[in-house]
Amino acid sequence: MSLTPYHARYFAHELTKRSSSASIDSLMSALADAQVDLNPHQVEAALFAFRSPLSRGAILADEVGLGKTIEAGILLSQRWAERRRRLLVICPANLRKQWGQELADKFFLPSAILESKTFNEEIKSGNLNPFDQPKIILCSYQFARTKEAYVRQTPWDLVVVDEAHRLRNVYKASNKIANAIKAAIADRQKTLLTATPLQNSLLELYGLVSIIDEFTFGDLKSFRSQFSRMNTPDDYRALRERIRPVCQRTLRRQVLPYVSYTNRHALVQEFIPNDDEQRLYALVSEYLQSPRLYALPASQRQLMTLILRKLLASSTYAISDTLLGLANKLEAVEKAQAALDSPPDDLAENFEALQELEDEWLEDEPEEVAAQPNTAQQLSPEQREELRLEQVKLREFHELAKSIHKNSKGEVLLTALRKGFEAANKARANQHNGSLQQKAIIFTESRRTQEYLYRLLESSDFSGKVVLFNGTNNDPKSAEIYRDWLTRNAKTDRVTGSPTADKRAAIVEYFRDEASIMIATEAAAEGINLQFCNLVVNYDMPWNPQRIEQRIGRCHRYGQKYDVVVVNFLNRSNAADVRIYQLLDQKFRLFDGVFGASDEVLGAIQSGVDFEKRIVGIYQQCRTPEQIVFEFDKLQEELESEITEAKAVA
Repeated sequence: MSLTPYHARYFAHELTKRSSSASIDSLMSALADAQVDLNPHQVEAALFAFRSPLSRGAILADEVGLGKTIEAGILLSQRWAERRRRLLVICPANLRKQWGQELADKFFLPSAILESKTFNEEIKSGNLNPFDQPKIILCSYQFARTKEAYVRQTPWDLVVVDEAHRLRNVYKASNKIANAIKAAIADRQKTLLTATPLQNSLLELYGLVSIIDEFTFGDLKSFRSQFSRMNTPDDYRALRERIRPVCQRTLRRQVLPYVSYTNRHALVQEFIPNDDEQRLYALVSEYLQSPRLYALPASQRQLMTLILRKLLASSTYAISDTLLGLANKLEAVEKAQAALDSPPDDLAENFEALQELEDEWLEDEPEEVAAQPNTAQQLSPEQREELRLEQVKLREFHELAKSIHKNSKGEVLLTALRKGFEAANKARANQHNGSLQQKAIIFTESRRTQEYLYRLLESSDFSGKVVLFNGTNNDPKSAEIYRDWLTRNAKTDRVTGSPTADKRAAIVEYFRDEASIMIATEAAAEGINLQFCNLVVNYDMPWNPQRIEQRIGRCHRYGQKYDVVVVNFLNRSNAADVRIYQLLDQKFRLFDGVFGASDEVLGAIQSGVDFEKRIVGIYQQCRTPEQIVFEFDKLQEELESEITEAKAVA
């Protein structure tokens, strides 16, 4: 082929031309082979992250389900194409496998999960810095903190931090993990991904922004003086202007012109506890309202009250052994003749969200309060007698709970599933969008309730079609699923060598391909994608609206082809439970419509933890239906005022 001088010059220009990372031309060349259905907001987010010349990165804060992982994948692909390949992704441990799979399947990028086992193998093979590999490194928050020195000395071209709201309290010296990670990546280009940059208070926004750029707000004292009181539209506008250079957020309603979102439909499954269940509830409630309790650490009284009330509402199986644990703890305390300073040892195993709630509630306290240690004090003879009586009470409660084998709530589960599947099938038929296997995810807050529901469903028509998902996944069926998955995927890159990550992937695939029902704890509420399922059952209802939105967002997200049906269990005989559901449904609009809870509505309460505390306060203070009505009316008025104000400045 002969070229004219003109064509030779033209091709020479094309071959030597270089586009900046922040140009669409550069991105398109890097993504030429990617198997991704890109949307405009994702490309815009990636360009935004590349365009921040004064700061060392950006916060990408799209609402749940809009594809923040894709946006980060675009950034990583661009760096890889530029041969700037020292790339790190820090994420929750349970999301490492998913990250590796998405990078491989959609962007053809190699990755390696670093944990203790793989780290030590690299060291033995002669790589003295296992973080320095010709692959994208994936590691957990805890591992990044443990290996802070290695992270700090590696000259990263880009660090992506997923679920970055976990670093939101970095402004507190007590938050060791957040401060270690911030220090380790301080001089590196970074991108933070979070759907909830404002989960509990405006100070969290300050914390996240400070990881990107210390100078956006100045020091903590300066931020508080400027933004502690957000009373006018001008205050909100000033805050938005301040964070505009470092934070990009897209809402679901903004992408409707090119992304078709399905609807949400809510169903309520009511139940009425039997006489024994009512008696147990009344006795434990009265106990929790006592002015002095020895079984609950004084510094955690409100948090422990929340957890016990949640377990009590979950099932008798959830609360019974917890009551026994409290009694045994008191027995040990009596022998030591000192005040109790920690909850029962097995509580975290039953109520998996304990650690996260402890972090949130502790971080929500003033620093001087949070920093106070639990001090063990010698008990007087009178106090020891009170402690013995409390121990007897707890053992009586335990015996009563153990004697209740049939739970009214569990007995209507099959009814709820039938109603839910019928509504889900109707939604699919109305949309004429092909067929979808019958799938449901049931959320509970207790591992013991999870085991109870598994036994219940295994003795029904769903026998052999149920799978569990929790923080450990160490039950026999999960182990069998994992072994089969390893056999099928032997000698492929799907096996990462991280048993925790691989087991989660195996269980999600089993749910997609074979099972009909997944019973999950909060471990499934973050990070996993279940677009193939369009029935969400809230067997236990969190009081924090953001947690509910996260749950539903596992199914109601970009890529879901069908309307999502949300079934909520409601104790009709409990006036407080009824009012909570009304608030979540009617004021927060969590369960219906295309969007679920809007940014303005969730943002109006500012603190999900504060909302939980207000609810606990009502349960603790109110002893009559009239008091409950009065307090919830008051709370509703406050919420309406806050929501109206938030919408006015949006």
